[in-house]
Amino acid sequence: MSFEKSPFDMVYRILLIVSILVACKKPSSPVENSPFEAGKQHGVNTNEKLEEASGLAASLRYPGWVWSHNDSGHPPELFLLDSTGLTKATFVLSGIKNRDWEDIAMGPGPDSTTWIYVGDIGDNEASHKFKRIHCLEEPSLDNPGPLAVTRTLVIRMADQPRDTEALMVDPISRNIYLVTKREKSVKLYEIRFPFLADTITATPLIDLPLKHIVAGDISPDGGEILLKSYNAIYYWKRSAGQSISDAMKLPATKLDYEHEAQGESIAWARDATGFYTLSENAKGERGKLLFYTRKPTVDSLKKSPVVTP
Repeated sequence: MSFEKSPFDMVYRILLIVSILVACKKPSSPVENSPFEAGKQHGVNTNEKLEEASGLAASLRYPGWVWSHNDSGHPPELFLLDSTGLTKATFVLSGIKNRDWEDIAMGPGPDSTTWIYVGDIGDNEASHKFKRIHCLEEPSLDNPGPLAVTRTLVIRMADQPRDTEALMVDPISRNIYLVTKREKSVKLYEIRFPFLADTITATPLIDLPLKHIVAGDISPDGGEILLKSYNAIYYWKRSAGQSISDAMKLPATKLDYEHEAQGESIAWARDATGFYTLSENAKGERGKLLFYTRKPTVDSLKKSPVVTP
């Protein structure tokens, strides 16, 4: 038995379809229980020599300031930016080239020093046999001359050449981690400390159900991990005694992300109160320095002094 559809039914169906389409186009709502506030602009990169900021690392020597660099086709320079995005100094690294610098990290050196790790790790065509990570101690504004690299690590991927844009240094194990960009499920690679050989192998550990990863960082205490794609930021909390790969086998928390024209960099603040992102200058927009503040936890609120009127 069939029934003839009434005009009311047809109108109802049309309204239902329209409402579904509108709902699909709504911007995503804030992430529930996210440990961080939405990103807020701290400043703008006005330096015309830093057009393609593809890496970011928070300074240890200058709290609240960050290091950045251009990617391929630019001079081998490091830029020190203050908390508003203003360039305070430019340092040239002597004796090396910027083939495809894609990320930068701060981490422990082989002794009690802290090194800057500059990742010449990009490989769009997956055609280069080796990657290079340039290591040096953080420079001072008192010594503005060309910088000598302390050591260059020559890296071979264990399986095949791959494009990588995310470089992370674990302050606990001192291992270095690379994340690929172009696979449907990106891969996490490990470079184990100590770095004794002339050529060091990066070993694949796990596949991650993510794509287009362009940056990453591990918190200064080693307990938190961030990865960034062009459209999202992913977060992992690491348990005591847990390896980086075991922590990242668990589902990531997808954080709120203030969309950038071409955001390719991310870095934890040295005091772990949040993290920074900085976009390349793209689509007629200057790159903005954003900061994502950590939300107060229940424990921190309990420790806060109570002020009565």
